[in-house]
Amino acid sequence: MPKDFRATTLERAIGRQLAGWRNERGLSLAEAGQRVGFSSAKLSTMENAVQPSSPVDVMALGYVYKVPTPEWQAVVLRVQSAERTRVCSTGNDVVFDPAADFANLVFEATLMRVFTLDLVPTVFQLPGYTNAVLQLDDPVRTARLAMVREAWSSRLNDKDPLTVQAVFPEAVLQNIVGGPRVMKAQLLHLMEVSEHPAVSVRVVPCNAGVYPAMGSPFTLLEFPHRQHNDVAYLETFLKAEYVEEPELTAQCAQRFASLQDAALGTGESLELIAEAAAHREHQRRAGSDC
Repeated sequence: MPKDFRATTLERAIGRQLAGWRNERGLSLAEAGQRVGFSSAKLSTMENAVQPSSPVDVMALGYVYKVPTPEWQAVVLRVQSAERTRVCSTGNDVVFDPAADFANLVFEATLMRVFTLDLVPTVFQLPGYTNAVLQLDDPVRTARLAMVREAWSSRLNDKDPLTVQAVFPEAVLQNIVGGPRVMKAQLLHLMEVSEHPAVSVRVVPCNAGVYPAMGSPFTLLEFPHRQHNDVAYLETFLKAEYVEEPELTAQCAQRFASLQDAALGTGESLELIAEAAAHREHQRRAGSDC
């Protein structure tokens, strides 16, 4: 066991499963260890994830505890997955960073369905708006967002443009990002792009109450090739992630359809954006920052 071993959440879950097997059979650590040929100390470290469990050890415990075969096999698969993850994370190099790759997928996609919570979707953001959001001086992320915008805008007037369907709550229009002047320019830009035939912008009004996917922003991309599955893109300030399993991306598609049902139509949404832009102009003239 390496001195700097730190158990992952998966390894901790495996340990709890092993402890659960033993407790279900009413065995002490000493009794269980004696039956399987382990010291009680080794068994304790496995159950508490102080050291990683091996597939062979889990198989031995499953046999001694008379655990149903499908159940212990499932835990063995988890152990193998934990081992692969640990091997991949031993190096300092990032094997693949979805945040750095995302602009490439935007360029390749035929349909983008995006749901945001408190910001205008990245593809529609003006540089001033983006810069106001990233005030903590994050040049790498700023450059990546610029690449995403460019990937979309470069295809806007193509023969086969990327279709973008965006849904976001009304709060996005009320947040004054960068002050009234910047926000007004952003809202006017949003109105302009929403008139493009390949763009749909829908706003969930404040009075909609609880709506699908509340608190869970995501982007779903669809591609022209049958061999390329849909991809859901999830991002926080800590990391980005691709979700590619068809059953999960299908759930995203269902959620997005429900979001569209909860949102205003495109015409009503455009009116709401126009009202917000007019209000920002009033604030700008009045010299107000809120």
